[in-house]
Amino acid sequence: MRAEDFERLQALVASRAGYRLTRARMHLAAHRLGPVARREGFETIDALMDAVWSRPVGALGWAVIEAMLNLETWFRRDRSAYQTLEAELLPALARARGGGRRLRLLSAGCATGQEAYSLAIACAEAGVAAEIVGVDLSHAAIERARAGAYSPFEIQRGLSARLMLTYFDKAGELWRATRRLRDDIRFERENLLDAGAPGGGFDIVLCRHVLSDMEPGRRTQLLDRLDAELAEDGCLFLAPNERVESDTVAFRAVAGRRGLYVKGTSSARRAA
Repeated sequence: MRAEDFERLQALVASRAGYRLTRARMHLAAHRLGPVARREGFETIDALMDAVWSRPVGALGWAVIEAMLNLETWFRRDRSAYQTLEAELLPALARARGGGRRLRLLSAGCATGQEAYSLAIACAEAGVAAEIVGVDLSHAAIERARAGAYSPFEIQRGLSARLMLTYFDKAGELWRATRRLRDDIRFERENLLDAGAPGGGFDIVLCRHVLSDMEPGRRTQLLDRLDAELAEDGCLFLAPNERVESDTVAFRAVAGRRGLYVKGTSSARRAA
């Protein structure tokens, strides 16, 4: 891959997706763009990139951007978060909302869907009714998430045998989420840096291992979007190693719960 193409690709991915593509990932970029070039009928990556620069915001440009995204995920990733959800947050929020009101949960940056299905499992285990929305920028990831079918390696990465047999059915060589689980989740392709859908009022938002991959200048923009999506008394989960910057008043950390945040006080938010 030409160095000048990689530099332009860094700028394109940062401006459209907010994603930080470091110089160390130049080899990875070439590896990921090879299949895109072949699929789109180009003999070389250089030819692919020449076509992209002619229309960087067209369908081909977005295909290149999506190929650069980090889609690594697995079931019940960061297990302590799900323990907190099942034992504390989901029951408490269900009581606070009262009968007849399903909780609303958002998996922001859901990749291939394991996080959203993990949320559905947590709700089922806690006996709490919920509507779950999973959003991601990658078309291919969203299609896989909607199918809800995973390899034995993927299904065993984070799930116990009991959870696997309770919430997934054998489908040939794959394991597919049960109809009950799939019916609780809606997957949509969405750029988290855009305003608009999925609609706000979420009781719990998970946006984990997303913030750390973003350009520093775009993190506040993402946090503003999450603030708009979350109910006033809702909870935000980041990854354990992710932090809200100290000058961001929209959220404050919950003591003793790494990665868990609630909205800041109304007075602080008004002052901001």
